[in-house]
Amino acid sequence: MRNAQKGNAIIETAFMVPWLFFLFVGIIDFGFFSYAAICTQGAARVAALEVSSSQYSVTQAVACQAALGELKTLPGASALTSCATAPGQLSDALPVYVSAPVIRDNTTTPPCADCDGSTPSRRSVVISVTYRTLPMVPIPGLLRGRWNFTRRAEMRMP
Repeated sequence: MRNAQKGNAIIETAFMVPWLFFLFVGIIDFGFFSYAAICTQGAARVAALEVSSSQYSVTQAVACQAALGELKTLPGASALTSCATAPGQLSDALPVYVSAPVIRDNTTTPPCADCDGSTPSRRSVVISVTYRTLPMVPIPGLLRGRWNFTRRAEMRMP
């Protein structure tokens, strides 16, 4: 009788191990994607601060270098020295795109958060950072194998 019970435990374990492995892989993927989203938001904030600190530093190259400094802990971005030139050109070799448009009034899209029309000299910069993740294990219906995270930060300029 005891031998039959030992066999049941082995069969139950054999049925549960694939589910546990599947759950473990999903947790690893979700953790990586969460970290990538947090780093991308931090990169947008740092780039906005860097670009808005001077009226002469509003260039996409300055924003790119500031963002890359924040993203260096992410896989695929640690050795980057430049960003993609367009959002459609994201690749494994260049997984980061940064844009840095200056907004001067409420007629632009997106509108200036600080412009109310009474002060026409107000300007702000909106930094948009896009990071394309490494291919991970896809979980159908829950997690795709690869994501593009885009985060924005706006800061008033002097």
